[in-house]
Amino acid sequence: MRSLDLNKELDRILDFIRNYLHSSGFEKVVLGLSGGVDSAVTAALAVRALGRQNVLAAMMPYVSSHPDSLNDALKLAEQLKIEARTVLISPLVDYYFDEYDPQANSLRRGNWMARLRMNVLYDLTAKEKALVIGTSNRTELLVGYFTQFGDSACAFEPIGHLYKTEVWQLAALLGIPEKIITKIPTADLWQGQTDEADLGMRYAELDEIIYELTELDLDLAGSLNLKYPREQYQKVERMIRASAFKRQLPPVLE
Repeated sequence: MRSLDLNKELDRILDFIRNYLHSSGFEKVVLGLSGGVDSAVTAALAVRALGRQNVLAAMMPYVSSHPDSLNDALKLAEQLKIEARTVLISPLVDYYFDEYDPQANSLRRGNWMARLRMNVLYDLTAKEKALVIGTSNRTELLVGYFTQFGDSACAFEPIGHLYKTEVWQLAALLGIPEKIITKIPTADLWQGQTDEADLGMRYAELDEIIYELTELDLDLAGSLNLKYPREQYQKVERMIRASAFKRQLPPVLE
């Protein structure tokens, strides 16, 4: 796995945020604060780069969301001294499915929630004359573990180049509460859902496999001494290939 100088990387990210806002003609950002480590790190970075007065956080719980998610997000917003707004999305979600498709499964409902939350964020940017700052990491972006035009929709991704394990390291440097850093990662889209269960492996393993495949150009067919079972590498390769369309702009006929 690669080794980053986190202090230098922190400076690079802060410059990236400032420069992007300046070149785009904006001063403020809006983000969804979930109570998880990715959004916590992004919020802390935005505050350092732009000042707390230029960062607005939105918490958007559903009725089945774990109470700790909202509580942790609120406590972090208080620690960072940023404005925080809570928007309950349950009535908006339930009306659609109750009215049009009560039998919809959890995946469809989860994707709907992710896209609805992004609608809320973009409406807030119109009100506040701000940009949506993304909270996705490199690991999840590369394997497609996000909702297209949902949690992936944003103006820019300040931690999109960092692996999940690196986000945890940066969180410690930024003083993110230990409870947020050590909690089990989850999108909190339905009860009992966890990221690593969805992905089928631990982030530590997934990060190393992605790193070997995408940055070390691992020749999987010709390699005999693999750190993890070959099937795991093949699975990650499939996830990267299958989700390629999610990372591209819609094609236009030339």
